[in-house]
Amino acid sequence: MCDEHYEEDLKNYAPHLGVTRRQFGVASVGAMALLLPAVANAQAVTESEVTVKTPDGNADCYFVHPATGQHPGVLIWPDILGLRPAFRQMGKRLAQQGYSVLVVNPFYRGAKAPVVPAGATFGPETQKIVMPLAKALTPTTHVTDAKAFIAWLDTQAPVSKTRKMGTMGYCMGGPITMRTAAAVPDRVGAGASFHGGGLVTPAPDSPHLLVSTMKVSYLIAIAENDDQRAPTEKDVLKDTFAKAKMPAEIEVYAGAAHGWCPPDSAVYNEPQAEKAWSRMLAIFGKALA
Repeated sequence: MCDEHYEEDLKNYAPHLGVTRRQFGVASVGAMALLLPAVANAQAVTESEVTVKTPDGNADCYFVHPATGQHPGVLIWPDILGLRPAFRQMGKRLAQQGYSVLVVNPFYRGAKAPVVPAGATFGPETQKIVMPLAKALTPTTHVTDAKAFIAWLDTQAPVSKTRKMGTMGYCMGGPITMRTAAAVPDRVGAGASFHGGGLVTPAPDSPHLLVSTMKVSYLIAIAENDDQRAPTEKDVLKDTFAKAKMPAEIEVYAGAAHGWCPPDSAVYNEPQAEKAWSRMLAIFGKALA
């Protein structure tokens, strides 16, 4: 999960990545973001800071899209550190590959982005900032936000109205993608969860119970250490998608620790992050065609 095992993961996974603990602590977000590989045949893009009105206020977001034409919309839910340079870089990279992308600040009710300083890792001081913001979010806010963000995308000229949208999320954003897909099933045709936490819970509102109400193709990329802590969740997810006759690629990424995908993460694993990204592009390319 996003809020647990941070010290354990650094001890177990950092040495294998060839970076010291101290380097993790002092690396800047901007420098880490440069690790993202360049996009071949990248499209020119237009980017802007935007405000999206929701039932609970005004959400500050980042919108980026190809400079010309209409393209499938994609809604990105960041991890628990929120909207920051690394996620702008990821959104821009996706836009360069032919999508109109909205990266949201999930914590807009409490603070504008970024909510953590550049280079922050998920240590005790950062947790003091983000945990109250994260705990203020609920399944209800996930749904009302998702509907507002999808509706906003549908008002934008660079977003195709004839092609379905995608949604992708990291860490705490993983389950929000599932609630998004269930909340707007006629618009969302593809989803991707990267090291998502809480996809399967004992609660009656567990995200996995919504699968039968979706109309999506899904990628669920699971960290190796998350799977070790909850080894039955992948099987529950596979069974749930199969019973719903919904296509889903559900895989444990060997050697990848929780949080391995964002380039500013302390446990960023480029080969496995690129594998997950390429699988997402393949699924989105087919489902949103």
